[in-house]
Amino acid sequence: MKTIYTADHNLHHAAYELIGGQMTPAFECPRRAEIVLEQVTAAGLGPVIEPTRMGIAAAAKVHDPRFIAFLEQAWPAWLAEHGDSDALPMTWPARSLRQIEPDSIDGKLGFYSFDAGCALTRGSFTAITSAVEVALTGVDLIAAGERAAFSLCRPPGHHATADQMGGYCYLNNAAIAAQVLVEAGARVAILDVDYHHGNGTQAIFYGRPDVLFTSIHGHPRQEYPYFLGYADEHGAGQGEGANLNLPLVWGSAWDAYGPALDAACEKITAFGADTVVVSLGLDTFEEDPISKFKLKSPDYLRMGERIAGLGLKTLFIFEGGYAVEALGVNTANVLTGFEGA
Repeated sequence: MKTIYTADHNLHHAAYELIGGQMTPAFECPRRAEIVLEQVTAAGLGPVIEPTRMGIAAAAKVHDPRFIAFLEQAWPAWLAEHGDSDALPMTWPARSLRQIEPDSIDGKLGFYSFDAGCALTRGSFTAITSAVEVALTGVDLIAAGERAAFSLCRPPGHHATADQMGGYCYLNNAAIAAQVLVEAGARVAILDVDYHHGNGTQAIFYGRPDVLFTSIHGHPRQEYPYFLGYADEHGAGQGEGANLNLPLVWGSAWDAYGPALDAACEKITAFGADTVVVSLGLDTFEEDPISKFKLKSPDYLRMGERIAGLGLKTLFIFEGGYAVEALGVNTANVLTGFEGA
């Protein structure tokens, strides 16, 4: 299995996020991708390649062009207004306020985000662009006949909606990849195994019958992003039945997670998918600092084996996971389990 990776991800390095009532050093940091690369290389899974430089035109297939333009222009506007510090929103257009895009950068940051954990920095847009290229290079490998590929994307993407960033995510790498695969004739299912619900991916495809979204995640009554991810969200209109949420409560271990993964895989098989895009978050690990599942490192071998059991072309796209020193081992375990099945 080829791994697609670029050192450009290091250009995005937020200093802080607002969590637990405090400004805390950002959990989503460059070391995450570096340790995954180290462990994937050590496991001998296959060559590591650079992404093809193709830009982000494909992002407009699932994202509002105004939002993409905002991401590109936000840092210069922030720098001119506030100087060289992380750009973070301070006001959001809540339900009681009008949804009108302001002219000021502070207003735009709130308009195009849904939390305060998604800072923009000097190099962020280059890293965001490169993450999309990493995902799309994985698409190219699958389209060229590879059984599987691992797109080591950073920053992650599954929380990004068509026109909002949040949850450390800016452009939705998995959704962009899925859309390009669909346009190439694939029957695509998305399997999101990140601890946090992929609200952005769900929202992008919720009204569509041609992409199945399945997700196993912390229950939204307890866990971020709180406002999507319930089991009764099945899709809307023509997309009815093409969305499956499998929320689990705090403390869930493999005895609960394994059956949920089986249910997701059964839905993918029933959908008739020939390609699966896996939003590969590893924050389900028992030692993750911001998550509350109890999966152990050997469980990720079983996860990879079960995904391989689908017998589909598989594009793994890296998402969350913040127990940094174990993150590489757990990621490599999924891929090793997949390759050995």
